[in-house]
Amino acid sequence: MLFLKIVTVFFIASAYLPLIKWDHWSIRIFDYPRFQKLIIHLLLILAWWIFGERITENLIWTGLLGIGAIYIFTQVYPYTVFGKKMIQKVAFERENGLHVIVANVYQYNQHTRKLLDLIRQRDPDLVFLVETNQEWVDQLKPLEERYPHRILCPLENTYGLAFYSKFPMVSKKVLHLIDEEIPSLEVDLRLRSGKIITVYAIHPTPPVPNENPTSTDRDAEILIVGKKSKANPKPSLVIGDLNDVAWSYTTSLFLKTSELADPRRGRGFFSTFHAKVPLFRWPLDHVFLSKHFGLSSIKVLRGIGSDHFPIEMKATLTSHDTTDTETATSEEAEEAEEKIASAQENQKADQD
Repeated sequence: MLFLKIVTVFFIASAYLPLIKWDHWSIRIFDYPRFQKLIIHLLLILAWWIFGERITENLIWTGLLGIGAIYIFTQVYPYTVFGKKMIQKVAFERENGLHVIVANVYQYNQHTRKLLDLIRQRDPDLVFLVETNQEWVDQLKPLEERYPHRILCPLENTYGLAFYSKFPMVSKKVLHLIDEEIPSLEVDLRLRSGKIITVYAIHPTPPVPNENPTSTDRDAEILIVGKKSKANPKPSLVIGDLNDVAWSYTTSLFLKTSELADPRRGRGFFSTFHAKVPLFRWPLDHVFLSKHFGLSSIKVLRGIGSDHFPIEMKATLTSHDTTDTETATSEEAEEAEEKIASAQENQKADQD
């Protein structure tokens, strides 16, 4: 019974730890496994009724677990098929449409052929890959015939980027928004119809002990891109491995700051990580759309030997409103600015 009590206390606490707005990895790690925590809460309720020895104690523990389960359920409910959709479904139009694949290839993955075969089969207009070093770029040369417009930033620190496009690039920028070793992209593309859209492609650092012990840099980079997108009058999308889950407070703040929409809402989790551990999967790879787009389709694709599954999205520019967005309050906007300023100050101090 002591073991059951310890496990119960831990998981009850884990339900509420994400409410603590502390950037340290030891807190932020609890943002990720929301669905798993919900299942464990329900299993623990069952365990107390099977193994509990006193009715009163059973009621107390199962009551606390039940409250935790309800709270967690409210967090994941918007990402089920029963939640309200932020983006309505529209038919895909080739002239005003965009077909995207986003994938974290895992730098040390040797199965390059799996990715090449997948891209040939799906034939997207745009491919954005992260964790691409020089070896990956060399192995992906067969893509260059099909994708004449490219930005290649091979790095050996697991933050290399590769951007392949069938659409002409009107402008392109390789940015270092927070860390000089972590690039991101800002690209204007001309669709087949001639209309111009902006793609922000990012891969910020995760809050883990061996890389970055806090989420400060990740949060700031995501929020900076959100501000850029909101200020941009052109249709835009933000894509990449954000190293954050769809239901976290930071992603919620990003959606409000950017006024972009999440196609996962009302459709499902579309979990992309961890590809090799089925019981521990959550949505780390994202495609967010401005109000100018309707969603034609979104799906997680088969594995490519990486620890991430690729994610595929088709969207179409529309002339009517198909999207609900959220707006930041003055307090939330101030909080976003504080997060950005904190990360910038930390980087400046490190450089000094």
